Formats: sequence, structure tokens, C-alpha cells
Amino acid sequence: MTQNQPPPIPPLLPETAPFSPEQRAWLNGFFAGYLGLDAGGITVVSPEQGAALFSGITSFAEASPDDNEAPWHDPAMSLPDRMKLAEGRPLRRRMMAAMGQQDCGQCGYNCQDYSDAIVLRKEARLNLCVPGGKETTRTLKVLHQELGSTTAATPAKTPSLAGATAAPAAPGSSRESATEAVFLSRTRLNKPGSGKETWHIEFDLSAAEMDYRVGDAFGIFPLNEPALVDAVIAALRASADFPVGGRRLRDVLIESVSLHSAPDALFTLFSYLTGGERRQKAKALAAGEDPDGDGSTLDVLAALEKFAGIRPDPEAFIEALDPLQPRLYSIASSPHVDPKRIALCVDAVRYPINGRTRLGVASTFLGERIRPGDKLKVYVQKAQHFSLPADPSVPIIMIGPGTGIAPFRAFLHERMASSAAGRNWLFFGHQHSSYDFFYEDELSGLKAAGILTRLSLAWSRDGSEKFYVQDRMRQVGRELWQWIAEGAHIYVCGDAKRMARDVEGALVEIVAAHGARTTDEAIAFVANLKKADRFQQDVY
Repeated sequence: MTQNQPPPIPPLLPETAPFSPEQRAWLNGFFAGYLGLDAGGITVVSPEQGAALFSGITSFAEASPDDNEAPWHDPAMSLPDRMKLAEGRPLRRRMMAAMGQQDCGQCGYNCQDYSDAIVLRKEARLNLCVPGGKETTRTLKVLHQELGSTTAATPAKTPSLAGATAAPAAPGSSRESATEAVFLSRTRLNKPGSGKETWHIEFDLSAAEMDYRVGDAFGIFPLNEPALVDAVIAALRASADFPVGGRRLRDVLIESVSLHSAPDALFTLFSYLTGGERRQKAKALAAGEDPDGDGSTLDVLAALEKFAGIRPDPEAFIEALDPLQPRLYSIASSPHVDPKRIALCVDAVRYPINGRTRLGVASTFLGERIRPGDKLKVYVQKAQHFSLPADPSVPIIMIGPGTGIAPFRAFLHERMASSAAGRNWLFFGHQHSSYDFFYEDELSGLKAAGILTRLSLAWSRDGSEKFYVQDRMRQVGRELWQWIAEGAHIYVCGDAKRMARDVEGALVEIVAAHGARTTDEAIAFVANLKKADRFQQDVY
């Protein structure tokens, strides 16, 4: 130690404390800064500071990992099954099990970080999980009661290290630092006659200064359909210009709140404004019950129509609604082909309920309402476990029916642009080969150029029996096993609750049949592929 170098700050936490080395180092620095500890000694703290310090220690202890396993982290698993697996675990782990398990980032976190932020009282909002919906929000509200009555309505502030400042986030690197991109175009991917409406969407990133890589997702902040907003205003019998927080009611409804599934808070508000049987129904709906058997069909407009005649104050009405969350789409392009342009593959969602056509908020916004040249708030959600192998010579197997093809188009473009030596096998499927063969000419060109080594197709409505990608996998199981035995990485993109589960089941069968393993051994083999990042999923 040199004469001018100060002695090191002594550690405050013993090596036996139940924290990782990174957590221990952070805590030592945090508490040293908070207590004023340096080479010269320690300052005296007030009882209030001591209480805050104790609270910080206990909160962080609650947030420390109880283990490295999260068996409930499976988007195909039902919420009751996930909560059963998490029984007896610390609160933060049970809160994590209540999340949608997609690590989609629409809430601004992954599932584990969202639960940690709630337990540490850094996040007070319990209604941010888009894929989890009402089920997640209700479960979180019950679990949140375990934090005690001391939890503030707003996130508590944790003392920071002396002199520490947070580095500003790069534009477009998260939902909190969203930037703007220019909408360029949409091209219909289905041919006439298809029962689906799928669009190839492109944005110009020239002015956005944002970076992405293949495997990442693109977050967009959509706007609600104006016709739906006008119907809600009419049902409220309010003025579109009614001032709400310094803005017009109509603008708030278009830009800021969700008009999808009616939240429990809205029914609670209704229960204050009515009486008798209707009040009891509103209270039951707010508690998650379904007195008339229509609870799952009630969006905000349908809820207003069900309780017709109630006229909530527009400001109270807005307060009762959930925030309009961004939506995420798998990126279907490679920055190595064009860093200033990004592509998506989007199904426009429309479905009838009780004589009214409901619309997917973001999908129909992209599919029909936004115009070329319009600017939109956007960001990139970095993939956590969905990326190409570091070694470009490693073969890859991609399974992506429907819009699940999006990241694999990006993978193929990336492998082509980088002259990767690895073989590429794509499984794609949809309803009809004549109408729903997305990017057919492009894939044919990649195959002719030797970029796409194998292309296996499955059409569910072309024959008398439905035939899916998992059925095609079984047909070519021997060759598929050979690729796996040679080190191939496997990727799945698409529906979590049906397709992804069925594909994994087919993979287990293939490993058992062609890898000379029992079913239990095949299940363990596939689990080990996941742990080794050789089996990655982008599911929703």
C-alpha cells in the first residue's frame, strides 16, 4: 500500500452471509456509504437511520435467491400449477410464479426482476403483466398483503451510494427510454383466400439511433382504435373534451389506458355508484367471481354496457383503468443486412363476441391504422436466452409455424450476411400451402443459395386430417436426432400453451426413439439441452 493510498473499507457483512459475492460487494459498499464508514471510522446514525438500515437489510435478504431453480418458469404451465410448485418459497419467488413467465419485458422487467422490485418496494404497480392479465394481478394483490401495512402507496426510495449517479439509458434501449421510429410499409403475407391476415411490417430507424441483434424483440406503443374510444365516451355520456389531468378525455382514452379486459378496479368503482343486485354483481366481479358467466368477455365497453346508466366521473373512470402497455414482436430482420430498417411479422387479431368485433390493439394498429411516414414510440427488448450460437459453424434447427417464422427469417439473414458455415434447418407450417406460405420466394432463394439446408413444411388444413410441425418432426425424427447428436441448437418460436408444448413432447419422443433412451432419460436429455442453451424458446 502506498503512502497516499487510503486503507480499504472494512467489510460489514461476514462471508457466511446468505448472499452471492456480487450482492455482498454491493451491500458492503452500500452500507459503508450509508453509514459514512471510511478509513477514519464510522459516523453515528440516528434511530430513524438505523431503522431504515435494518429495513434495507431485511428487504434485501428477502430478495436474495433461495436457490437457482424456478421450476414454475414455464409459460405453458397454468397459474395454479405454478403457484403449487412455488409453495413454501420466499415471497419474491411466489410473486415470480404469479407472473406470465414469458420474460417478455412489456412490464419493463423480466418476471424475476418484476417480483424483486415489488418485494423491495421499488415498484408499487401490480397490474403491469400483460400476458398474465387479471389472474396475475389478482394473485399479486393477495401476495402483496404479506409485505405488511407499512408498504407505501408509492415505491419507497432506497438510499444510494454517496455520489453515485445512474447512467442515462441509451435511446430505444428500454420502454423507459423509448425513442421514435418511422413507419415505412406493410405487405400482406397471405394470398387471397386465406382465413388469416398477416402483415410484413417495416420501420425506418435512421433517426432512432438504436441498436438491436437477431433474437431481440421490438416494442411498440400502440394507440387504441378511435371508433372504440368514441363508443366508450358515448357509453359514459361524457364530453370528448372533458379535461383529465390537463388533457382531453378522448386523447387519454386513445393514448394512455387499456380498453381491453375490464379491470377489477372498474367494477369496484361501479359498486360505489349503484345499489341492490347490480351492486352485488359489481362487487362479485371485482373479487374475481363470475355471477352471470360473462366475466371473461367483458372489456371496458362491454362492462359499461352491462352496467348501463352508471355515470362515473371521467377522472375516476380513467383512474380505475389499467395503463395501455407496449406490445412486443419478434424481430424478423438482421442489422447486418440493413441496420437502419427493422421488420416484423404480425397477425392482425379480430374476433367476434356478442355481435361486436373485438380488435387486437397493436396488431390492427399496425395492420390498418398507422400510415407510412407516421412516427411511433418504440424500443428494443434485448433477448435473454434466444440468440444464435457463438460458433457460426454450429448447425441450428428452427421450429416456427405462422408468425413464429419471424426470428428465423432474421437468423437466416444473419447467417447469410456473416457467411456462417453452420447448417440451417427450418420447420414452418400454417393452414394452407396455397395461401399461407409466408416468405415462400425468399425461402426458396435461400435454399437454392445453400443458406437454408433443409425446409420441412406442415399444412394443417390441406388434408383430411390436421398436420402440424410436430408431426413433421416425428416423420424425420432419425435425421433430426442426427443433427442434435452432432451438436445442433434447437429454437422454437410461437404459441406457448399448445405448439411449444407439443413440439417439446415430439422432441422427447424423438430422443427416446432414436437416441436409445427411456422416456425419463429423454426428458432429462431435453432438460439438459435447455440448461446448456442448446434448446431456446421465444414463446408467447
